[in-house]
Order: sequence, then structure tokens, then C-alpha cells
Amino acid sequence: MSKLLIVLIAALAGCAQPLKPKDLSDNLHWVDLSHSFDRSTLYWPNNQNGFEHHTDADGETALGYYYSSYSICAPEHGGTHLDAPIHFAKHKMTVDKLPLSSLTGEAVKIDVSAKALANRDYQISIQDILDWENAHGTMPDNMIVLFRTGYEQYYPDRKNYFGTAEIGQEAIPLLHFPGILPVTTQWLVDNRHIKALGLDTPSLDYGQSKEFKTHRILLGRDKPGFENLTNLKLLPATGFYVVALPMKIAKGSGGPLRIIAGMFSE
Repeated sequence: MSKLLIVLIAALAGCAQPLKPKDLSDNLHWVDLSHSFDRSTLYWPNNQNGFEHHTDADGETALGYYYSSYSICAPEHGGTHLDAPIHFAKHKMTVDKLPLSSLTGEAVKIDVSAKALANRDYQISIQDILDWENAHGTMPDNMIVLFRTGYEQYYPDRKNYFGTAEIGQEAIPLLHFPGILPVTTQWLVDNRHIKALGLDTPSLDYGQSKEFKTHRILLGRDKPGFENLTNLKLLPATGFYVVALPMKIAKGSGGPLRIIAGMFSE
């Protein structure tokens, strides 16, 4: 069990000599893994609408104080977001039914950016994981696994991020970006019993996928996916804790996600 998890458990458990919040905050460093939502937010090419932010009120009231309020409208899947199991698995959990234990926990980062940046159609392999384990030790069970492809650097440039600037249904065959091989996903859920998968690309499956098998395997096991992450370059390979809280949409197949990673400062 990591030092970070031990301290978090102690803080929440209310030990005989409880950890003071200041003791925790002074030593804990948080990294925001989420893109902001605005008009530049990227959605799948066939989405008819993107993120909309409308002003309902903005200014001084009759009583002399300032007041602002806005309306938002957006598809479930776009920008930094969560895929709930029901997205590709009938009768599996919706966003609002996911337990917090599936959205929080110790995590690892596996960096495949050298291969992925050299090949837009790269698919993360079992060997990539074994190579990581040779350097960092066998991955413990119940990890949140984050893959860094390096494509976060292209966001929100649609052409460089998706592989095409085209939009509409006709753009789907033109998508070229890295993803995770289905056999790799199957290996992770069977042999490492992971909690969740995330990466810094538009999809868990690579751009040329037609069957979305990685989605079907992961979500079919009632495990969530996190897409369009950022700042993964700021994370170490191990020793950090992830909190991934989506908008709690009743019966939702996904939703906007604020995901952060915490680690102790050296």
C-alpha cells in the first residue's frame, strides 16, 4: 500500500490522533488532468452540436450588487469525459450508478508516447505493459491505469488531434490517433484486475477502429473509461492517487469529467 493511500485512509478514518488537514495539504500536490470546457472543446466528428455556454444574467442588479448566471448544453461524450459501462454494454452501470470506489484510487502511468507519436495508428500492446513492469515492478491489482500517448499536446487542434479536420459522418473513416489493443484491455482486466482505464486521446480504441472492442471489453466488465485527458506528462510512473468525478447524470452513458491526481511533494 502506497504512503499516499495510507495517509488518506488515516485522515478519513479518524484515528486516535487524527491527521490535521494542514498536514495533508502542505505535502500533497495535485495535478489537474482535465481540459476546460468551452467553444474549442472537441467532440466526435458526427456530433451535431458542441459545448454551448449562454449568458442568462451578467451585470449589476436593481439593488446594486453584481450577479451572473449561465446556461450550458453539451453532448455527454466530448472534452475530458467519462465513458460509463452502459455506453457499450447493455444493462451495465450508468454514470449515476458507478460507485465512488470505481472512480478513485491508486494509479499508474504508462508512457508510450515515443511509439504513439511516431505512428498515429499505434495500439498499446501487452508488451508495453510488461516493459513498464520490468522497470517499475508488477502492477498491483485494482489500479487505475493511465496511458500517455503524447497527443495531449495537439488538443484542441482538431486536425492534429483526430488526424483530420473534417466533421460529419464522412470524417469517421479518416480518424487516425492511438488507442489500446483489445487483447491488451482483456489482459489488464483478467490479469491485473484494473479499476479503470484512461488516456490522452479521443477514444480508448484507436481512430481506425470499427468494432470498438476495447470499449466493449472494458465497459462490459462494469469498469469506466476516461478520455481526452491532459497533463499526463506531469505525473510519475507510480505513487499517485486519482479522483475522477463526472457530472452525475441520471441514466447517463457518460459525462463531463473533472479528474485530478494527487501525490506527495518530495
